[in-house]
Amino acid sequence: MDILFDGGLILAIILLFIGLLVILLILRMVPIGLWISALAASVRVGLLDLIGMRLRRVVPAKIVNPLIKAHKAGLNTPVTKLEAHHMAGGNVDRVVNALIAAERAKIPLSFERGAAIDLAGRNVLEAVQMSVNPKVIQTPSISAMAINGIELKAIAKVTVRANIDRLVGGAGEETIIARVGEGIVSSIGSSETHKEVLENPDLISKAVLAKGLDSGTAFEILSIDIADVDVGRNIGAQLQTDQAEADKRIAQAKAEERRAMAVASEQEMVARVQEMRAKVVEAEAEVPLAMAEAFRNGRLGVMDYYNMKNIVADTKMRESIGGVSGDSGPKENI
Repeated sequence: MDILFDGGLILAIILLFIGLLVILLILRMVPIGLWISALAASVRVGLLDLIGMRLRRVVPAKIVNPLIKAHKAGLNTPVTKLEAHHMAGGNVDRVVNALIAAERAKIPLSFERGAAIDLAGRNVLEAVQMSVNPKVIQTPSISAMAINGIELKAIAKVTVRANIDRLVGGAGEETIIARVGEGIVSSIGSSETHKEVLENPDLISKAVLAKGLDSGTAFEILSIDIADVDVGRNIGAQLQTDQAEADKRIAQAKAEERRAMAVASEQEMVARVQEMRAKVVEAEAEVPLAMAEAFRNGRLGVMDYYNMKNIVADTKMRESIGGVSGDSGPKENI
């Protein structure tokens, strides 16, 4: 009898342990607490739906809590759409918060549009908040030059509002900053003097705003305000100075080239003079040989030779007298 009693006790303990395991498994598969919370918020979510989420490896709390939030805000969002967006890699809670904010701000935004914006990698909640409260984007210091050559450095503040319809596929803040910078450079560059810009900086903002720079972007530009304008360098004068310096160097190079050519020509003439002198000396050396040949052939006699020597001596005497008189000046005729 005692053996039977002990066997029944062990069996009861085993059954109790198995029952506890079954209950824990059921509680694990079926989030009863979450189901009760949804039921208390008048949100119809079946236990089979919660079990299906577990089987599809979807955390039920990430679906049910946003569903309760949307129901309390008066939004009719099916649980299947929330689960599909979560399984696609989206942020269900952020999309629901954006839908609630858009509903309160009277901004038309459907769940499909919000989910598409979220899956595109943009913060849909921040976009809705920016539609209600516009954002101010400050550009970096933009350098531009007026027609008179004076550099101006301008900083602009661009007030933008999110355009929800163009959030998918629209350009971002970098495009806005680049376009505004391009418009400022163009406006300053078309001004006659830098004083015009300093006197009326609003002319720049009006000219830039009139160009429709927000086309193709995810934003709508509300205003462009010039926050600061500083005078920079005199780029025109610097460019003229650099040009004059370059012209001077070119002129110096050309002058040096002409001088080198003149020196080369002079050296060439000196060489030619030396060559001609050598030819004269060579010709003078041949004279005695020619005279000797004439004596041998009988074409030149002794008297002819003496007459030629007398002429040479007379010529030297005349040259000597002429050289002395040229050095001492004119003499009196006797």
